[in-house]
Amino acid sequence: MTDPSQAPPPAEPFEALLAPVLDRAYALAYHLSRSRDDAEDLVQEAALQAFRAFHQFRPGTNFRAWYLHILTNCFFAQYRKRKREPRTLNIEDAEPLYLYSRTRELGMHEKTPDPASAVLGKLGEDQVHAAIQALPEEYRVVCALYFVEELAYQEIAGVLRCPVGTVRSRLHRGRKLLQKELWAAAREHGIVTAKAAPERVE
Repeated sequence: MTDPSQAPPPAEPFEALLAPVLDRAYALAYHLSRSRDDAEDLVQEAALQAFRAFHQFRPGTNFRAWYLHILTNCFFAQYRKRKREPRTLNIEDAEPLYLYSRTRELGMHEKTPDPASAVLGKLGEDQVHAAIQALPEEYRVVCALYFVEELAYQEIAGVLRCPVGTVRSRLHRGRKLLQKELWAAAREHGIVTAKAAPERVE
């Protein structure tokens, strides 16, 4: 007789929980792996591992956070060891209010009360995603969970199995670097220019 504890979990409840989170999970996987093909493989591998471990999931708890924990573990175990960081960003050069400082230097505060938001509003979704993907892995993972998955600090801590204080610290540093990347994207796409002249308000 087969041991019930060794029997595979029923597919229907698992699929019902998994289906609603797949699109967001793919977005996270894409930000982590920086490759659409790798993202698909990562989501599939995480789904397989989650199905095998579904008996460990506690009904009534956050399935998405549980699945994303498995997905990030798959990334750490399989993908990051064969990926090279494209470049190193110097966090010391990133001021806490980097966008505010840059827009102020161009005199944009005399044109609009919130120039940083105005600049960000002109960036496309692909450009914002590219900026997140350019971050070093330590900050990219946290920023993707926060900005893409829209998880709270406590939920991110649960996904990464780390203290909330660690999440806050990494997100703080990641935000500083992300502002630099977004400003560079705005410059690259002509949204702002170094020679922009301030328009005086009479």
